[in-house]
Amino acid sequence: MSNSAAAAVLTTADLPEAIRAVRTLLGMADIDQGEVDFEAVIRSPDVLARVRRVLPDLEWWASAGKEHGSSEAGDNPADCLPIRVFDWGRPLDRAEPFIVALGPDPAAVRWDLNAWPAVPEAGLEAISQKYAYLTLTVNCRDLYQDEPSEDHTIHVHVRDRNGDQTARVHWLADQVGGRFTGRVELAPL
Repeated sequence: MSNSAAAAVLTTADLPEAIRAVRTLLGMADIDQGEVDFEAVIRSPDVLARVRRVLPDLEWWASAGKEHGSSEAGDNPADCLPIRVFDWGRPLDRAEPFIVALGPDPAAVRWDLNAWPAVPEAGLEAISQKYAYLTLTVNCRDLYQDEPSEDHTIHVHVRDRNGDQTARVHWLADQVGGRFTGRVELAPL
């Protein structure tokens, strides 16, 4: 399994600001065949009901472990809260409704892009789909919902071979009024 380096480029308590920044970054990326992946910890029946309106056939399992309930077993998720959601390969238009449905619950929404295009004026070459991702962590600081917070962080994923993509991270951060602080998490692909 390979990893990508997910660099935090913007943290804000203002979710609409985070969504606008994501839209800006998606506007720069090649997303023709893009998909979106969801990970979340859902704690309340209200959030679960809203999320299931967005993703009716949600893939999940009980936070206590699959033996305590899962979509695979045909269990009712409302009887198994809190649950962990791992749902992959959804259409891009599902992302924002999912984010809005979350309320206070933590999640990571990852856009799988076709590419980060070349930016000749910044000296940046194109980055292929294999290394082109964008993640918004909602109500948490990390990709895995282990650090709950009241703010939201945008992470850009790039190949980090000998730090050769640091310039792109800084450039992307600048496009959304953010700043790369040096915080990077390895994300399995």
